[in-house]
Amino acid sequence: MEWLSDPTIWVGLFTLILLEIVLGIDNLIFIAILAEKLPPHQRDKARLLGLSLAMGMRLGLLTIVSWLVTLTTPLFAVGPLSFSGRDLILLLGGVFLLFKATVELHERLEGVTHSSANGKGYASFAAVVAQIVVLDAVFSLDAVITAVGMVDQLGVMMAAVVISIGVMILASKALTRFVNAHPTVVVLCLSFLLMIGLSLIAEGLGFHIPKGYLYAAIGFSIVIEAFNQFARRNLLKNEARVPFRERTANSVLRLLGNRRRRAAADAETDEAQPVEEVFAVEERNMVSGVLTLADRSIRSIMTPRSEMSWVNLEQDCATVLRQLQETPHSLVPVCRGDIDNVLGIARTKDLISELILRQRIDVSPERPLRAPIVLPETSGVLKAMETLKRAHGQLVLVSDEYGTVQGLLTPIDILEAIAGEFPDEDEQPTVRPQGPGMWEVDGSADLHLLQQMLETDALVVEGSDYTSLAGFLLARFETFPAPGAVIELDGLRFEILAMEDRRIARVRVSRLSTVAEEETS
Repeated sequence: MEWLSDPTIWVGLFTLILLEIVLGIDNLIFIAILAEKLPPHQRDKARLLGLSLAMGMRLGLLTIVSWLVTLTTPLFAVGPLSFSGRDLILLLGGVFLLFKATVELHERLEGVTHSSANGKGYASFAAVVAQIVVLDAVFSLDAVITAVGMVDQLGVMMAAVVISIGVMILASKALTRFVNAHPTVVVLCLSFLLMIGLSLIAEGLGFHIPKGYLYAAIGFSIVIEAFNQFARRNLLKNEARVPFRERTANSVLRLLGNRRRRAAADAETDEAQPVEEVFAVEERNMVSGVLTLADRSIRSIMTPRSEMSWVNLEQDCATVLRQLQETPHSLVPVCRGDIDNVLGIARTKDLISELILRQRIDVSPERPLRAPIVLPETSGVLKAMETLKRAHGQLVLVSDEYGTVQGLLTPIDILEAIAGEFPDEDEQPTVRPQGPGMWEVDGSADLHLLQQMLETDALVVEGSDYTSLAGFLLARFETFPAPGAVIELDGLRFEILAMEDRRIARVRVSRLSTVAEEETS
């Protein structure tokens, strides 16, 4: 037991453990890559079996140190090169490592995958174990020769081998999981195996390559890859701050695309090929409407106050009757004097019957109106949909923080936000095509609908407090524009056609390419 008090033995033991771990890392990487080719339930078994075989092989070789020394004796010579048993083992191992790493790289880069649907996509357990045994022999020989050259005591050598393999077994699962979870790391490890295979061949041919060069190159690559992994992790963190629903919606919308984006992508490629129109424009618009619905406010889809049809009880019966006979709506708010003084909601046919039979509209407690359903304008569309489902066909009034009625909402408004406009009998579409690349648009046109029809991404600005084209243009002009005023944005030209009571009534929208063609002609 005197060796326990010898500090040089302890220094040699810890140094040898460190070197054995370093020399075993390449073996562990190769085992991790091979184990991935097996079914999931066999991977841990193959990994532990491979490292156990490595330990057993190294311990076995240490017990025949005298025979190992004979492996360095030249067996034959070819010209100026002489080959020993060790050289032949290194040559064969290096060639095998180059071949295997090249095949694995080819599979990774060509996208060859192993199907998990049945066993046919996986390698056999025996084949993988056989490859591990071959590489264990090569790596074990190198590690044992290093141990023999550093320490004289056989017990210290065996202790270092057992401890180093034990450390690798404990760390192998985490390392294997990390390597297999990061494709770039796998490719980097395979490049390490190519480098190691080349160094083994060089060693077998008698050309000594200092290990420090290899480890310095590997260490530098690992540092660069670590920076890449940190950058990717930070990118994922930033993406995770965006709600998952929004990320999914953006991904689907990018897949759907539009003709302008595809045309721009084709223009950037040298050999543009026509892309099949898988989704029609209407389909893309509907999918976009569904995916962006939850992000919209009630203000963006409601019928605004200026376009509401309502009954004023202070008007004479003939005027009210004429108004009701002309309206296409089945429900209207009943107010007294002002739209903010809402008494209730009534069916149009009931009001007409009252006026014809009684010559008045009875709002007495005996004949009550439907109580109005009111939502704040800050509510989301999904909340409004839930309210409409419970309203049994009744409309919903929208008010601001001061209690002023800002508009009303019906199921038709929800449908229009998804599928586009459904004009009433007394209405016309807010967006009217005037020819190729030209439209006449009402100032009240919904920005989401207009953005879809114009195939642009420049109209809807996150966090903006406007929902119509008029609000968008006023934010750009920062004043009330005169008819004829023009603004250009994202390849589009917006020209004010008419103003009504400090309100943008009509706008002509043209593509700049269409305007240029007209000017040229």
